[in-house]
Amino acid sequence: MPAASAADRLADLLRRSARGDQAAFAELYDATQARVHGLAVRVVRDPAQAEEVTQEAFLEVWRTSSRFDADKGSALSWLMTICHRKSVDRVRSAEASTRRDTTYHQQNHTIDIDTTADAAQSSMEAQRVRKAMASLTDVQREALELAYFGGYTHTEVAGILELPVGTAKTRIRDGLIRLRDKMGVGS
Repeated sequence: MPAASAADRLADLLRRSARGDQAAFAELYDATQARVHGLAVRVVRDPAQAEEVTQEAFLEVWRTSSRFDADKGSALSWLMTICHRKSVDRVRSAEASTRRDTTYHQQNHTIDIDTTADAAQSSMEAQRVRKAMASLTDVQREALELAYFGGYTHTEVAGILELPVGTAKTRIRDGLIRLRDKMGVGS
């Protein structure tokens, strides 16, 4: 089947799925599940987790197929976007769980005598960073805090601050340069 007609067919299947046509959804699933699952495996890297992500993605497709707009993009790209978002959410969730477990274990163990000097050094470094952060402009500090302490991507920082992505990246970059200079790190 030529690419244009395959794309039209997928768009038609999505439109029919939006009207509750289970047969159309089953055909859409059969036509796209291998690619959707493949993307989930590439992002999640765990076959069992990827199966769950694929299932979640298709469940969302079933629930939200009425939102598909062929004028904004192809049906396959819409499906893949949903799968990618679900996959990234799963990875972030797993990382957050690991961080919580690590934090719990770090907070609930006795501190060895040998680590006292390391803790003091870390505290001094943290004070240096806080002092250097205070020297930044408000907009640079806000962007850096979101990106590095909040864990947001440049795109997410731009969305939160309601800025173009390029402006958010510039604020982050300029803030890092100013921090580097203030702390006397590298060149």
